[in-house]
Amino acid sequence: MKLKSTITGAALGAVMAASAAFGGAVAADDTIKVGILHSLSGTMAISETTLKDAMLMLIDQQNKKGGLLGKKLEAVVVDPASDWPLFAEKARELIQKDKVAAVFGCWTSSSRKSVLPVFEETNSILFYPVQYEGEESSRNIFYTGAAPNQQAIPAVDYLMEKEGVKRFVLEGTDYVYPRTTNKILEAYLISKGIPKEDIMTNYTPFGFSDWQTEVSKIKEFGSAGKKTAVVSTINGDANVPFYKELGNKGIKATDIPVVAFSVGEEELAGLDTKPLVGHLAAWNYFESVESSANKKFIKDWHAFTKNDKRVTNDPMEAAYIGFNAWVKAVQAAGTTDTDKVLDTIIGVSVPNLSGGYATVMPNHHITKPVLIGEIQADGQFEIVQQTPAVVGDEWSDFLPDSKDLISDWRKPMSCGNFNVATGKCGGKGS
Repeated sequence: MKLKSTITGAALGAVMAASAAFGGAVAADDTIKVGILHSLSGTMAISETTLKDAMLMLIDQQNKKGGLLGKKLEAVVVDPASDWPLFAEKARELIQKDKVAAVFGCWTSSSRKSVLPVFEETNSILFYPVQYEGEESSRNIFYTGAAPNQQAIPAVDYLMEKEGVKRFVLEGTDYVYPRTTNKILEAYLISKGIPKEDIMTNYTPFGFSDWQTEVSKIKEFGSAGKKTAVVSTINGDANVPFYKELGNKGIKATDIPVVAFSVGEEELAGLDTKPLVGHLAAWNYFESVESSANKKFIKDWHAFTKNDKRVTNDPMEAAYIGFNAWVKAVQAAGTTDTDKVLDTIIGVSVPNLSGGYATVMPNHHITKPVLIGEIQADGQFEIVQQTPAVVGDEWSDFLPDSKDLISDWRKPMSCGNFNVATGKCGGKGS
C-alpha cells in the first residue's frame, strides 16, 4: 500500500502553531451548543437511537468536569427520521438556527452525502461515527468510523486465510456504502486470484423483509463445492429478518459464514442469537474488549441509561473518540471557531476503548485496530483476531481512479484529493 497520511512532529507542530482567520461556528455566550443528528424513527432508528443516547452521556460527563472553555455544553437533538434529504434540512437548522459549535451524527452514507454540502457551505464541522466506503475526504468532516482498509479488506483477508473461503456473496442494502464497498472488494478479491464467477453480488432495499428467495440463492451459490462466505453490508432493521431466515434455512457458520459490517451488539439484541453462533462481524471495537477503559465506559453507560442490559457497540466508541478529540482541539484552540479547531485537531490523540489511542490524521480519518468477532449465544462477540492500529485510507488503492490520490488538510496542501502522479489537487475531495 502506498504511503498516505504520514505525519512528522515538525509538520504537526507547524500546523498547530499556525494562526487562522476567524470563521465558522462560534458558541453562544452562555452555553456551547452541540448538535446531535441521528434518526430516532424509521428504518435506521434501530442503530442510531443508541448513538443519540451515547452523545447525551458524553456531554453530561463533560459538563460534570466543568464543561468546555468555562461554559456548559447544551445538546440540541433533532430527528431526521431515516430520510436522507431531511438530514440536510435538519443539519442546516442546527447550524444556522441553533448555532451549534459542531454536529455529531449520520449513519448511512446517503445521509452523510446529503449533509456534506451543507457543512462545506456553512464552514461547520461534522463528526461521522460509522464505517463507510471511503472515496471521500472533506475539510469539514471527520470520519471516526472505519474506512474499507480498516474493516472490509481485513475481513475478507480473514475469510480467505483463516476460513479457506474461495467463493463470496456480497450482500448489501441498495445505496452508496454497500455498492462502493463491494466495488472495492470485488477488485481486491480479483487481485487475490478469486475468479469473477466466484463472486455474487446482490442488493435489496432499506427495510427489506422477504428474505426467503435471497437466502435460497445464497444457499445454492454455496453448494458448488467451494467454501463460500457472505460479506454483508445490509444496514438497519433489514438485518433482523435476514438473520432469522438464515436460521430458518439451516445455514450455519460452519457451512456458509457471514461476516457483517453493520451488525453489532445493538442489532443482535433483538434476535435469538443461538442459531447465529459462529457468524462473524468486523469492527474496531466490541463490548467484549478487555480493558480498564472499556470496563469504565460500560459501567458509565449502564449508570447513565439506568439499564444494565443496554449494550455498547463500535459506533459508540467512534462517537466517544470523535467527541473527546473535538473537546481536546477546542481546548487547544481556546475557541469553538471552525477554522481554528480544524488547525488544532490534526494530530490530536485520545484514548480508545481497547486500551490504546486514536490519532486524528491529516486526511480527517483516525487510527483504529481491526477486530474480527464471532457471534456468541448471549449476543456478544468473541474476538478471534485483532490487528495493531491502522491508518484510515480515504482513497482506495484498488480502484483505478483513486489509487494515485491522497488527502492532506494541513496547510499549505489543504487538499482532499491530491494526485501524486500529476502533482495536482483535484479540488474538493468530495
